[in-house]
Amino acid sequence: MRRLTVESRRVIYAFTAAITLFVVGDAVHPGFLGLASVESILVIASFVGLVAAGQCFVILIGGIDLSVPWVLNAAAIVMTTTSLGRNTGAPQALVAALGMGAVVGAANGIGVAWFGIPAVVMTLAMNGIIEGLTLGLSGGFTCGSCSSYAPPLIQGLAHDGFLGVPDALWLWLVVIVLVSGALGLTRFGRATYALGNNTRAAVLAGIDVGRLTIALYAVSGFFAALTGVMLVGFGGQASLGMGDPYLFTSIAAVVIGGVNILGGRGKYLGVAAGAVSLTVLVSVLLALNMPDYIRSIAYGVVILVLLLAYGRDRD
Repeated sequence: MRRLTVESRRVIYAFTAAITLFVVGDAVHPGFLGLASVESILVIASFVGLVAAGQCFVILIGGIDLSVPWVLNAAAIVMTTTSLGRNTGAPQALVAALGMGAVVGAANGIGVAWFGIPAVVMTLAMNGIIEGLTLGLSGGFTCGSCSSYAPPLIQGLAHDGFLGVPDALWLWLVVIVLVSGALGLTRFGRATYALGNNTRAAVLAGIDVGRLTIALYAVSGFFAALTGVMLVGFGGQASLGMGDPYLFTSIAAVVIGGVNILGGRGKYLGVAAGAVSLTVLVSVLLALNMPDYIRSIAYGVVILVLLLAYGRDRD
């Protein structure tokens, strides 16, 4: 049998971690592996997985997107305030929310690619800008339309199911297939890996580094906005700070999934497994009534253990 690549082994490690955590959860809390429980965990994991899809693209080129929290939050607010809870306004609101995310992401990419601003600085500054704009335009979230609900169509996407499987999971499955296919089977994916491995070599190979960087950050913004739309559909209303938990978890899912934090290596399938692992870990700790600080420690321990395993696992 042909020897597995480092990327394939890391995907296996990520899935093994997820399965192990499920088993541990059932051991400490009988019924944890029940169908309803597993379904609920996977739906929550899908939100992390969607944000992490965009984060995966920029980390593969050695970048990072710290503007995720408020792009997500702003998209949720745009969704509700534009649609005012009506299905008739849902299509326009969806385009506005996703378009906003892509434009903000593209602006991040322009700052990084054209002006040479470090990704950490550019995206962190953008996060602050979007936060300020959101609070300013909504009057500190006191505007009349700020209390609007998500349209029933969007709420249905987050809660309804098809063939016994929640629609949110169908959407995530489509994203897994599309992102994995884009990275593994297309010229776009090959260019992304090439840029992450060696910028100079990518330029010499004829890759338009600037345009590709802008496109990848636009994709990250799009996925953050998409997550905001799904979250507001799941919860019914937008709220301030709803995107904050997804910055650390999106980066952690990428790292746990085996993507090289310096770029050039990794697969989204592993990232998806990382998102599930994190969600299961939180669920297990909640079942044990662990305080927040224990959860934070557990996050760090899991990440360090897997990084140590990955550091020893080389071709």
